[in-house]
Formats: sequence, C-alpha cells, structure tokens
Amino acid sequence: MLQTSQTPQASLQKSPKFVHLRCHSEYSIVDGIVRIDDYVQQALDDQMPALALTDLSNLFGAIKFYKAARGKGIKPILGCDIWLENTSNRDQPSRILLLCQSHAGYLLLCQLLSRAYLTNQYRGRAEFKREWFVECGTEGLLLLSGAQAGDIGLAIAQKNFSLANKLANDWQTLFPDRFYLEVQRVAIDTQKSQQEEYIQQVRTIANALNLPVVATHPIQFITPDDFRAHEARTCISEGYVLADTRRPKNFTTEQYFKTQTDIATLFADMPEALTNSVEIAKRCNLVLTLGKNYLPKFPTPNNESLNEYLVSEARAGLVGRLEVLYPDAKLRESKRAEYDARLDFETNVINQMGFAGYFLIVADFINWAKNNGVPVGPGRGSGAGSVVAYSLGITDLDPLEYNLLFERFLNPDRVSMPDFDIDFCQEGRDRVIDYV
Repeated sequence: MLQTSQTPQASLQKSPKFVHLRCHSEYSIVDGIVRIDDYVQQALDDQMPALALTDLSNLFGAIKFYKAARGKGIKPILGCDIWLENTSNRDQPSRILLLCQSHAGYLLLCQLLSRAYLTNQYRGRAEFKREWFVECGTEGLLLLSGAQAGDIGLAIAQKNFSLANKLANDWQTLFPDRFYLEVQRVAIDTQKSQQEEYIQQVRTIANALNLPVVATHPIQFITPDDFRAHEARTCISEGYVLADTRRPKNFTTEQYFKTQTDIATLFADMPEALTNSVEIAKRCNLVLTLGKNYLPKFPTPNNESLNEYLVSEARAGLVGRLEVLYPDAKLRESKRAEYDARLDFETNVINQMGFAGYFLIVADFINWAKNNGVPVGPGRGSGAGSVVAYSLGITDLDPLEYNLLFERFLNPDRVSMPDFDIDFCQEGRDRVIDYV
C-alpha cells in the first residue's frame, strides 16, 4: 500500500487507477479555495491512497496537509507549483511542478523558494531561475513539465517544436530519471482542440526522447458548484468584478476534485500516463519529524563540546560577577559555595535537556549588543531566575539575592523550550536582528 501512516484509519485499495498530484488549496492566495480537510476527505471517500498538495509558490499549508493526510491513512506528497523566469520576456513566465521525494528534496525546495522571494521577484511573482538547478542540484526532487503552462507547453503553442524538444532534453539532464512530461484535460469548448494538439506533440517528444508522460488534474475547487466562488476569489486578487466580460478567465468548470474513475475515463487512451501518476506517488517518500525543536549549532573553540563549553563559560562569568557583587575577598569566598552549587545544578539540567547551545547563542547576541552600544534590559520573566544566565551576561539580576527559582524557567519534569524575555532599545534593535 502507498500510505506511510503507521496507524491508517481507512481501508485503502492497493492498486489505484490514479493519484492526484496537483492541487491549489486556500493557501494559494491568488487562486485557491480548497480547504485542506475537505481535500483529504474527498481522497478518502475515493479510496485514493496518496495525495499531493502543490500550492503556488509556497509551502504554507504543508504541515497542516501532512498531518491531515497521515491522520486519515493517506500518504501525503508535498510539492510546489512554481514560476520559472523567462529571460527573454519577464512578462511571460512559465510554470513547472516540483514534488519532494525525500527530506533532502524538501530542504532544497525550501531553500529555492526562499531564494526566489528574496532575490528574484517580478510583479509580485517569486520566480525560479533555471540555472539555480545547475548550481544547487536537484537531489530529492521530481519535476513535472507544467503541461501547457510550462516552458515546453509554451514552445509547443508557438509551434517551436525544436525548442520544445531541446527544453525537454535539458530538463531530463537536470533531473535524470526524475522528469515527466505532463498532460491535462481540463479545457472546454474551443480550447479542446489546442489541448489535444499539445498532448499529441508531447507524445511525439516522449517517444523521441524516451521520456515518461504523466496525467495530472489541476484541482482549484472541490465540487463543480464551487466554480463561481473560485472565480470571485480570482477576481479579488486580479482587481476585477465578476460581471466584467473583459476579465481574464484562466480556469474552467472542470477543475474540481475528480474521482479516479473520472480521470481514468478521461485518459482511457493513455493508460501509461495514469500508471505514472501512481508510480510518482510511490517514489515520493518524504517523512517529516514534527514536534521536535531544532537549534543552530553554536561554534565552540578547539572542537569543545557544547556542554563543556557552557560550563567553562558560565564558571568564568560567575567569577567576574562575584568580584563585582562582593569586592571583599573573604566575603566573596564565604558566598562562593552557594553560587557554585546553584551553577552546577543549573548546568546539569541545561545539558541534560540539550539546551546548552540555546544559552550560548542567546548570550552571544546579547553580549554583542552590549559591546556595540545597544542598551539591553536587565532581565524580565522567569529567565531572570537563572544563575547561568546571570553568569553569561544574559541577565543582570542576581537570582540568589532575590530568591528567584530556576525551576520556573527550566524544569526537567516539564519539558519545553526555554524562552528568554529580552528587551533591546528600539533604536538598535534592527542591528541586533541583523547580527542574529
């Protein structure tokens, strides 16, 4: 069976006719209205054992979808419908579809999406550059050509078949054995003939280059009755009203959730394209570990462990604090045992819970702020009860003087992420954020 959930809640068929690999949910801000729970329920009702979410230029709904699908015993496939920059005409970008095969592919997709938003936006679109796949590789990602909206589809529409062949060959080189030519049948009325011409040309390219063809169905809404609501959504994003006869109409009434039987009937003449949708679902095996905290690795000198470095830094910092608190050497010596005992207790708890790196990171940027003229508050909240925080310079209040409890901040019997409340002067706050 395709599902990866350890506790499937449904009896799903072993040999599906088709798997949906395209869907714009409500997280596709400009053109989606599909609610994730409804989407997953439709798949469950159709006994579809796997399902993909491929929102436009984002992964906003990925975790919600992943949880919902796994909860129903359905294998979740994460991907993204992305804009591809057209260097010859920025106003005519193409679209391709990326699906995550593995965790490496998921991380790469996240990296490329961030890069697009940060460095290559045009008219509100975050566009990928083809050369990024050369620079960063394509490990863990499957590529679908984008059907008629892809660069190959646009070349076919312009009757530039030699370019279409070249593009297909280039993509296959970048995504060896992970590139699929994509076909769809959602057109209505006069557009059907253009759609069939495209499909015929794709089959010619596939035969010439020995490339697989996959059938997809771009879901934009759940039922046919939702079409008008979807049109209203697109009008809002494009600045039109429904009654405007001049408005662009980029979607059809056919783009609802069709069953396996519906799609199998549509592509009865292309059984291999149906089979490849199932094959792709089998190849996509991304597993996410949720609910686990991941902290950056703090660089330590001489490859010292985080735990050892935290202890040495805290002890050194405590020496300096005590010299200020108790200038008299005899009084300082009489007080030292109490502070040492508290420090040892706290460092043991911090290291046991795996938060040494967190303390070192926070201490690093707070001390950077202090050394660079950014005023920092003395401490607020339960974090002020930590002698380690005081020793590292995170806080400036002596916890023992005020009988503050460390356990309110960090307690091995109540495992949760520590959270320092830190106040920076607003005039220097952005500099600290840039440093972090």
